[in-house]
Amino acid sequence: MKLYLDSAQVSTWALPPGCPPVCGVTTNPTLVHQAGLRVSLDSYEALIRAAADHGMAEVMLQLPSPDAAQARAWQERLHQLSTNAGIALTIKLPCHPDWLPCIAEMQRAQQAFLLTGLSNAVQLLWAQSLGATWVAPYVGRLATDGRDVWPLMEACVAGQDHGPGLLAASIKSADVLARLMACGAAAATLPPASLVAWSGDALTLAAIAQFERDTAASLHQAR
Repeated sequence: MKLYLDSAQVSTWALPPGCPPVCGVTTNPTLVHQAGLRVSLDSYEALIRAAADHGMAEVMLQLPSPDAAQARAWQERLHQLSTNAGIALTIKLPCHPDWLPCIAEMQRAQQAFLLTGLSNAVQLLWAQSLGATWVAPYVGRLATDGRDVWPLMEACVAGQDHGPGLLAASIKSADVLARLMACGAAAATLPPASLVAWSGDALTLAAIAQFERDTAASLHQAR
């Protein structure tokens, strides 16, 4: 499974030892705003440059408006910058027909694009028909809404060989991440804080402490 940092806060991108490697970062207007940045083309270009500085291989950036002309202009500049930086770019768009003009622009440019907020099987079929590169259901939001998320996750996985990859987002626990890994999800996004928190475990620490105590006791007896 590929992992992406779900954050526009550049200071959180450096992870401590014990965290698995990440492929890149993914953002949206909410994350950009929460990071204290303007949702602007300049901010997105700065994020690409920061990703290059951190050795990231991929960046996923969500367009803020369904205006096709703006989508074309932003895609062209972001694609040029990411190509120069050696970073693979994916453009994120909401999974909604209001965004069809932007989707058409991405198709015209042969730009990898992701449909985010996908929430049911009919939307998945629509995303497949459009040739989306990725689909990104909000797993945690769906569960909070009382839905059984796993039939949709399994359907997304079943279509990965000939359709969009599943980029599972809004993951609230390591157990959910494990189940996504087991069912074959291609990728997941996680806040840096979650990766850091789940890189250790109290049971692991307890076992290490037990080993240390028993090692000390064994050496003491051997004297």
